[in-house]
Amino acid sequence: MPFPGQRRFAGPPTSFIVITVAVVQVVGTLFSASRQEAPRPLDALAILLLLAGPAGLAFRRRAPQVMLPVALLATGTYLALGYAWGPVVLSLALGIVLTAAAGLRWQAWTGAGIAAAAVITAALLSGDPNWAVRASAGVAWAAILVLIGQGFRRRSERLAEFRRRRAEAQKAERDEYRLTLARDIHDVVAHSLSMINVQASVALHVGADDPGKLRPALEAIKAASKESLTEVRQLLGVLREDVPLAPAARPGLAKIPGLVKNARFGGLQVTLEDNSDHGAITPAVQEAAYRIIQEALTNVGRHSGAQSAVVRILEAAGLLTVTIDDDGGGMRGAAPGNGLTGMRERASALGGTLTLHELDPGLRVHAGLPTEPEGNTP
Repeated sequence: MPFPGQRRFAGPPTSFIVITVAVVQVVGTLFSASRQEAPRPLDALAILLLLAGPAGLAFRRRAPQVMLPVALLATGTYLALGYAWGPVVLSLALGIVLTAAAGLRWQAWTGAGIAAAAVITAALLSGDPNWAVRASAGVAWAAILVLIGQGFRRRSERLAEFRRRRAEAQKAERDEYRLTLARDIHDVVAHSLSMINVQASVALHVGADDPGKLRPALEAIKAASKESLTEVRQLLGVLREDVPLAPAARPGLAKIPGLVKNARFGGLQVTLEDNSDHGAITPAVQEAAYRIIQEALTNVGRHSGAQSAVVRILEAAGLLTVTIDDDGGGMRGAAPGNGLTGMRERASALGGTLTLHELDPGLRVHAGLPTEPEGNTP
């Protein structure tokens, strides 16, 4: 059975094959007939039979099962009537090849067998002492023609399978990348909206009692909204395929102090301990670490009720370790949400791990990421 979406053996255009074979058979036979004695001179019927075989090849796309019977009938009739010998068998030879290439294996072998039997019979009746050699050559050529057609068929199948697998791999790669972008959008939007919500609450609380704290809160809201809008536009542009699949200015470890600063604006006391060599860590790993810390701090500010948190970054022996501890209420028995699931997916995509550990009090998010993963994600 052919593979889904598989194309038959293509080769030259059908019209080119038909015209070329017709010209070769008619012109070649006319030239050959002028230099030999034949029991029957060429006439209108002979020309019609010389054209019938090539005409049958015109069905190779629409009805390939028609080609070989037409070529066999036309060629057999021509030779049986005693017309001059010439390249009349060209259409029959191509009919066998194209039939086998179209996947009609048994029809090709049957047609080749009929042709071989005709050659053997003609050799026997000719009285030629070398009839066995002629018969063997005819049988061999009939078999070779079928094998050539089957070779074209196998090549076509291999190419179709290669194209199918390549298309599947490209689709999987696109789907995986868009899933990564979806996680990015979730992280950006969740973090920025959470910080804006916290800062807006602070602004409302201190606006009347302490106007001096109002301006920093509003500036933090402005900065967070501007940065998040820039990132979201960038990511949505990639999803729309309006920009290349590699947006510039991807976040890395150098931007983590900004996350900590934003969290402090919201009233969370955050300590950052960064003992990593940024230059030794690939951009993909840096971005994953940034997103994990971003999501963890967002969850701490929104859900845990924590007063403080500690972010530790350590790079040693080819492993980047990221730990976020807080003194909040922990998971409280709740199942991990989309944010935690996204953090795990980021870590596993790079060959790393992410685990959660209940503290007393609080929660620890611990991620281990290889600094040079084998398959970097965009």
